Amino acid sequence: QVQLVESGGGLVQAGGSLRLSCAASGRTFSPYRMGWFRQVPGKARDFVAAIHWGGGITSYADSVKGRFTISRDNAKNTMYLQMNSLKSEDTAVYYCASSTSRRIAGIGDPGSYDYWGQGTQVTVSL
Repeated sequence: QVQLVESGGGLVQAGGSLRLSCAASGRTFSPYRMGWFRQVPGKARDFVAAIHWGGGITSYADSVKGRFTISRDNAKNTMYLQMNSLKSEDTAVYYCASSTSRRIAGIGDPGSYDYWGQGTQVTVSL
């Protein structure tokens, strides 16, 4: 079993920054990739960013390119999401997830991820 715990969410003014962390644990933790998703009430969970756990190759949703940076520390089994120039539309619950799928098309597909954290709220005020 794998456990993922997010932290770092909070309230920030528009234009500000936050850094989310996702700490992974579990004897079977060996992902192919990890990702960040976000969700607002009543809407589907949306892809934000993903990173190949071994090689570090990254992917981003168009809405966050140039503002968000995903990274990982393999030694600490921790993934990060640096969020800069935050906008009100970034307000959501942010989830981290891990995937053993090697399917390229699955990068942005929540169904391709095996384990999920509990989520952390990010609120961006005007």
